[in-house]
Amino acid sequence: MVTTFSLGLSPFVQSVFWVFIAFVIFFVIFGKRLWSVVAGMLDARANAVRTELDEANRLRREAEEMLKDARSRREAALAEAKSLLEAAKTEAERIAKEAASEAEETARRRERMAVERIAAAEKAAITEVRIAATDVATRVTAEVIRQELDAAADAPLVNRAISALPAALTRKVA
Repeated sequence: MVTTFSLGLSPFVQSVFWVFIAFVIFFVIFGKRLWSVVAGMLDARANAVRTELDEANRLRREAEEMLKDARSRREAALAEAKSLLEAAKTEAERIAKEAASEAEETARRRERMAVERIAAAEKAAITEVRIAATDVATRVTAEVIRQELDAAADAPLVNRAISALPAALTRKVA
C-alpha cells in the first residue's frame, strides 16, 4: 500500500494540489464564459464612463459657449451704456449751450428794450420840459408885453412885423 506519508508529502499539500487542479479545470471549462461575462461587464462600464465623459465634455463646451456669449453680451451692453452716456453728455452740453445762448439773447433783448424805454422817457421828458418852458416863456412874455407896451409903442412893432412877413414866408417856402 502506498501512502502519502511514504512519498514525503503531507495530506495538506495533496489537497492544495487537488484544489489547484480543480481551479484550473473550472477555469478551462467556464473561463471563456466567465471571461466574456466579466469582459462584457467591463466593456459596459467602460462604455458608460465614455458616454459620461462625452456628455461632460459636451456640457463643458456648452458652458464655455454660454460663458463666451454672456461675456460678449456684457461687453456689448457696456459699450452701449458708454455710447448712451456719451450721447447724454453731448446732448446735455448742447442743451446747456442753447440755454446759455437763449439767456444771453433774452438779456440783450431786455437791455435793448430798457435802452429804448429810457430813450423814449428821455425824449418825453425833454418834450415836456420844452412845452413847459414854452408855456412859461409865453406867459412871461405876455405879462411883460402887457406891462411894458402901450398902444403907441405897439404900433411900430406891428408895422415892422407886417413888413417882414412876406420875406419870412418866402424863406420858409424855399
